[in-house]
Amino acid sequence: MTKHNFDAKKFRVKEGDSIQLSKISTKAGKELSKKAEGVEALKEDNASLQEAQNRLFASGQRSLLIVLQGMDASGKDGTIRHVISGVNPQGCRIYSFRAPNTEEVQHPFLWRPMRFLPARGMISIFNRSYYEEVMVVRVHPEFLGPQNLPAFKKPMDLWKQRYEEIRVFEQTLINSGTSVLKFYLHVSRDEQKARLMERLTQPDKRWKFNERDLEERKLWEKYTQATEDALSATSTKLTPWYVIPADDKWYARAAIADIIADHLDSLGLEYPKGAPGDEEKFAALAKLLQEQT
Repeated sequence: MTKHNFDAKKFRVKEGDSIQLSKISTKAGKELSKKAEGVEALKEDNASLQEAQNRLFASGQRSLLIVLQGMDASGKDGTIRHVISGVNPQGCRIYSFRAPNTEEVQHPFLWRPMRFLPARGMISIFNRSYYEEVMVVRVHPEFLGPQNLPAFKKPMDLWKQRYEEIRVFEQTLINSGTSVLKFYLHVSRDEQKARLMERLTQPDKRWKFNERDLEERKLWEKYTQATEDALSATSTKLTPWYVIPADDKWYARAAIADIIADHLDSLGLEYPKGAPGDEEKFAALAKLLQEQT
């Protein structure tokens, strides 16, 4: 079992707290002083995560849902690539949530993620998620039009209703044996600008750039408010949000890998134990195999 470098409590949004992202640092913490240490810590946690995922898959008792949210260019794709690099792909599925299609808008907003929830023994990773419906859609209420929802007296009533539905949804997952780990990659506006500039000026990164990103940057304050409200309203004791400083990618990746590996270790899962008499049976089978040419 790996010795974990991070105290997850420092990143956790406590149930009932009203957070202000402006008061939370986007910079690397003191656990790791430089990138080389972060890379080494990530390597150790990847090994721990690989072993823990093998036990999760083999036991078939529990499952894990990982939710990643963050502003554009906050590092969600890279986090998935580096943190999950050592995981057996047979036991892990990754889903990217883009704008809902014509079928999805005809259903309640939580119908969409239900189809991608992890079966027992599996890990599902949501790159963005159903939280877009209380973050992006709140900033762009025009996206509600195709959903044909009943009228609300006050717009805030809709978001409060959705917060409650999310809390119930996630509690249902917990009750059924699915852990829910939710990470918000907290990047500064200056760092986001630098990363978008890289995408514009470096030919091998231009495929990542979307002109709409420049327009969305103008709505930074609105996105921040929607995010703060959503995180505050949906962080519970059993399904907390972790706000991860993400200006230093190496730090964010190491912290997230550490929290995931630590959580899987805490489940106490074991490889299936054989039935009485199995040792003799396998010894006999091994003897038969040994005698074969």
